Parts: sequence; C-alpha cells; structure tokens
Amino acid sequence: MELVHKHIILRIEANKAPTVDELAPWVKQLIEKIGMKILAGPISADVTTIPGNCGPTCVCIIETSHIACHVWNESDPALIQLDVYTCGSFDPNVVIEHIKMWDPVKIEYKYLDREHGLNLIDFEQQF
Repeated sequence: MELVHKHIILRIEANKAPTVDELAPWVKQLIEKIGMKILAGPISADVTTIPGNCGPTCVCIIETSHIACHVWNESDPALIQLDVYTCGSFDPNVVIEHIKMWDPVKIEYKYLDREHGLNLIDFEQQF
C-alpha cells in the first residue's frame, strides 16, 4: 500500500446528535465505507462532568491511523467535530455522505494532504 497521508476535519452543526450508544456503531460503519481496517475500538464514552463540554466522544484506531468524534449535544443545533486521518486513500465525499443521517444544517471542512506539509486539497463535493 502506498502511504498518502490524507486528513479530513469536519465541523458539523446538526439537528440529530448521535447518542453515546449510536456513535461507536456509526464510526464502525464509516470505517467500512471508506475501506479501512479497525485495529482497536471503536470506544465511546459520554462526557457529563464539564458543563458546556457534555456529549459523546468516540475514537477508533484504524490500520492506517485514527478516527475521532466529539459531540456537544447541549447546543441546538448540536455541534459535532469529526477527524479522519489515514495513510491510505479514501473518498472524502463518503465521509460527508455518512454524516447526513445527523440532519446537518451546516458543514465546514478542511481536506489536507499531510505527506510533505499541511496542504489543502480541493475536491468535487457531492452534497
């Protein structure tokens, strides 16, 4: 496998925030959709101790790096931060399509090539 160091970071405002029980299966489905392999996890937990920072968090170690997601479900719409980093190639549109089940009202993202710096990549968005 050729190492390509791709990274997509998403900031999502959504009407249907995932619960702690829904987040790990959602991450597992995403990993399957982008063609990656799980090494450990996913593991999720509900942050309840810090006002303003409450909501589920999920992380998963994949063969080529990691996926992490945190949900701030106290706000309306909910704020979701998603981080997908891999040394393998993947279609960023698959990631964007997968978040649609959360009924997003706003999606912001940066897609980066991290092989020789932090270079923004343009891609044709399909949403």
